Amino acid sequence: MSTGPTIDTPNNKSGLWGFMIVPLILLGVLLAYLLTTGGGLQNLSGPPVEHVTVQQVRLPDAQTIQLTVVNDGPQEVTIPQLMVDDAFWTFTAKPSNTIPRFGSATFTIPYHWVQDEAHLIALMTSTGTVFEHEIPVAVLTPSFSGDLLWRFALIGLYVGIIPVALGVLWYPWMRSLSRRAMNFILSLTLGLLVYLAIGTWLDATEFAAELPAFIQGLPVTILIALLVLFTLILLGRREKKAGEKPSNLSLSYRIAFGIGLHNLGEGLAIGAAFAAGEAALGTFLVIGFTLHNITEGVGIAAPILKKNPGIKHFILLVLIAGFPAILGTWIGGFAFNPILATLFLAIGVGAILQVVFEVGLLVKKDDEKAQVNPLNWVNFTGFTAGVLVMYFTAFLVKF
Repeated sequence: MSTGPTIDTPNNKSGLWGFMIVPLILLGVLLAYLLTTGGGLQNLSGPPVEHVTVQQVRLPDAQTIQLTVVNDGPQEVTIPQLMVDDAFWTFTAKPSNTIPRFGSATFTIPYHWVQDEAHLIALMTSTGTVFEHEIPVAVLTPSFSGDLLWRFALIGLYVGIIPVALGVLWYPWMRSLSRRAMNFILSLTLGLLVYLAIGTWLDATEFAAELPAFIQGLPVTILIALLVLFTLILLGRREKKAGEKPSNLSLSYRIAFGIGLHNLGEGLAIGAAFAAGEAALGTFLVIGFTLHNITEGVGIAAPILKKNPGIKHFILLVLIAGFPAILGTWIGGFAFNPILATLFLAIGVGAILQVVFEVGLLVKKDDEKAQVNPLNWVNFTGFTAGVLVMYFTAFLVKF
């Protein structure tokens, strides 16, 4: 009995590839047609859409302003004129004042700017569109020197390595605590890490907002953070399937890595602020970060309270978590790049979230082993304490 027409499925796999390739060929034909002829939509097109972003401002000397301008619009842009403080001014542009799509140019303006004052620059395109950029506080851009390199390194040392090391010094005392007290410390670590994840995420989105529109900073930041999170989780599951029990020491290293990326972001912010003259309360800022970051050492040491890994590992953990603050201060002070800043911070968000997952599992397993419900007041109080410590010490570092 016939039940209706049937569709033969090719047994040859090469025939199946044809079904995949043909739509791609037809799509290419359609795109070529639209690009070469306009597809009959010419009468519907409006005026050209232009958009440029000032990526970087440098003040190399008292009589020069340099702008790095990126064209993130859909077509090339020509900038024949610009104004500084409402007056048209001469300039030179390299490689050209006509910037192709996704391209950039450096505009050098021979203008005697005033120290510590604001200046407004307006870029006028050939179609009459004006794009403005304000220099809020005009200060000389730091030039690379051994003395300044050392000074920026000291800042990173004060806000990164020293506070983390001071926090780790609580390790001997923490080892004397009871099981419940240790879980309180681990829960406190969870609170610290959750707060750090949120703070790192906000820093990443702030830098992403400065990127050219075509980079799609916010979606890319979310995607990178999620990819890092899932990659680290899958690598952890692979270890378990291979019969390798992840050690608490490896968890401490992952915590240090995530905190290090967060401290890199802090260093970038501090270095950029000093370079732009916006850190008028620089010493106060350093003191605030030092107090804010001392709890990070507690979080790094918390997973290894039951087994002392030795002084060598403590030194490495402190360097992994703290040295990025020095590196970030150097980059922020001498060669700030919002693309790299966004990338590193997005990776940091994913790494910190994965550590939050691992520490949460550690607390859960320890409580279940003791036949205690993980959702208890000790863990809740520890988590809340971690969040509150980070929140209130953050008052000292907001500028």
